[in-house]
Amino acid sequence: MAKSNVYTRTGDAGTTSLVGGSRVAKDCARLEAYGTVDEANSWLGLLDASTEIPKEAHSTLSRAMNLLFNIGSALATEEDSKWQPAPFPETEVSQLEADIDALDATLPRHNRFVLPGGHADAARANIARTVVRRAERRIIALAATGVTVDPMLCRYINRLSDYLFVLSRAINRHNGINDVFWDYTK
Repeated sequence: MAKSNVYTRTGDAGTTSLVGGSRVAKDCARLEAYGTVDEANSWLGLLDASTEIPKEAHSTLSRAMNLLFNIGSALATEEDSKWQPAPFPETEVSQLEADIDALDATLPRHNRFVLPGGHADAARANIARTVVRRAERRIIALAATGVTVDPMLCRYINRLSDYLFVLSRAINRHNGINDVFWDYTK
């Protein structure tokens, strides 16, 4: 029987290769950053698989999933690697802002904190939002170690968490569920 291409056994001792060839511990700041981006991407995939989210969200989520792969590969690439990713396009930040504005325009205004939940997909969007926020923190921590991180990539991650918050509200509205506001008296 032929050996699968899925496993290499090279990471069995707790290290992995970066783009560039260096082996690093699987718990280093770089892997924490791109691993959390990967985790966020999986949550976006779960949301995108739903038929109960606003139709226009599918194209935004699909684009975001592809961009998160780009971000992950950029974070996994050593600065002295022969292969270097292209700079993250500012147009993607602008496009995501436009998507946020369009979706937000369909929602009632409020000035209170919204609790996560309501529809199950709204709850999933909020989980994705918090994982994206964690990815942002991991990327900032990576940059603090001296690794150069494209600032546009950080802007996109920041906007993506904003988009997921607005999407969670839009999912609730799409499914006839009102926002649940934080009751600070409880």
